[in-house]
Amino acid sequence: MRAIVFREGRKVSLESLPDPDPRPGEVIIAVKASGICHTDIEILKGNYGGSAFPLVPGHEFAGEVVAIGADVTGINPGDRVVVDPNLGCGICHACQRGRINLCENLGAYGVTRNGGFADYCAVSASKLAPIGALDWGVAALAEPLGCVLNGLSTLDGRICETATVFGGGPIGLLMALALKWRGTARVTVVDLSEDRLQLAGTFGLRAVSALSSDLVALRHTQDFVADATGVAAVAADLTGYIRDGGAGLFFGVCDQSDRIEISPFEMFRRQLSLFGTHSLNANVADALPLLSRHEAEAARIVSHRMTLEEILSSFRNGAPVGALKVQLFNH
Repeated sequence: MRAIVFREGRKVSLESLPDPDPRPGEVIIAVKASGICHTDIEILKGNYGGSAFPLVPGHEFAGEVVAIGADVTGINPGDRVVVDPNLGCGICHACQRGRINLCENLGAYGVTRNGGFADYCAVSASKLAPIGALDWGVAALAEPLGCVLNGLSTLDGRICETATVFGGGPIGLLMALALKWRGTARVTVVDLSEDRLQLAGTFGLRAVSALSSDLVALRHTQDFVADATGVAAVAADLTGYIRDGGAGLFFGVCDQSDRIEISPFEMFRRQLSLFGTHSLNANVADALPLLSRHEAEAARIVSHRMTLEEILSSFRNGAPVGALKVQLFNH
């Protein structure tokens, strides 16, 4: 089979690898769609702890079951499925509390095991979810949307009529759309890119330039504010936009060395809540119904569907100008 392979020293190539065979409890899927995530870029740079080289990246992928291993039941060749990539140890404190995403020994397809930028991938049958007739590319959004839903779990039991997401990239747009899909009446996206702001507007989202005076009117008015930029200066000012009694979410991935200042008195006096969430926590099952109900909107997040050769070029040279979600698409 053909596969994108990361090797130490920021080396990436398109290689010919043996087709995988399923071990007991595994299936082989023919990958149909697999999305590039910022995490993949950090893995290639060597900035993502726990990754092992050589590695076939890709943790946002869907495909067709083509072979099943021993002890696999309820799954058959021809089934259309999406992968929940996270692999918990099952025995640590976090796993025992149902927080696989916080596992002390967390692994993942495309991070610690070969993933979806290949013709085929061996996957534990327990990590698959059926997608019915859902478009392959939309189904592959179940992983990033799952991360979004894990982030929005911080809103459980809260009133959320107004929300602002800083960052209009694919993950920021998915968060804004998920808020809208779940009933938030007024969702604002803030970004520097006029193209991304125009796109956000076509989704029925309010779009505000980070350079606009309109940003001032948002201060202290939002029930929920999320940073999806990973820019420390943006994260530092979240509380400036949160309504008294509201909540903020550090969702973008800031550099590990970044530090910001928080006023304990402001947190106390205004009864603010600040959260951070990591990855997804078995949220694919919740993501798929949302994607099915809003398939046409979700499909617009995918800006490029590429061959493996084109994916290789993107890893080496960067994504095309104006790209949102870039995916491998195997017919």
